[in-house]
Amino acid sequence: MFFMKVKIISVGKLKEKYLKDGIIEYQKRLSRFCQFEIIELIDEKTPDNASQAENTKILAKEAERIQKKIDSRDFIIALAIEGKQFPSEKFSQQMTNITVQGYSNITFIIGGSLGLDASLKKRANILMSFGLLTLPHQLMRLVLIEQIYRAFMIQEGSPYHK
Repeated sequence: MFFMKVKIISVGKLKEKYLKDGIIEYQKRLSRFCQFEIIELIDEKTPDNASQAENTKILAKEAERIQKKIDSRDFIIALAIEGKQFPSEKFSQQMTNITVQGYSNITFIIGGSLGLDASLKKRANILMSFGLLTLPHQLMRLVLIEQIYRAFMIQEGSPYHK
């Protein structure tokens, strides 16, 4: 039985085999540190040249799906371009601090191509950014899971992260 549960809720289907293979590898590696789960939610089709009102409606629908997968006791880290950036060591320390605060469930949220609805950003305990670069949300899933693994390795004092 594992004490900590780490979950990624991600909007959009993962299609590329190389990304799936990378994620499977890190899921295996993470199994010694936590109970890990990825929840993949369907994304709303966004028409080309969608109006702001249409985009708002799409974000709200995706947010509704995401909210159903969040437990009230989860510590939420939402990925958003305007979020705080962490060097890997600080991110590892942040993960430790979350458990010290009494949380055993950490949930990361990756939005779809339009990002995240304001309601999810408000619900999040932390908004986190991987920089100003725009990354496909499918690739972001692999980058995030690797950084979660790296955080555990740093906590363990492993040379992996160097």
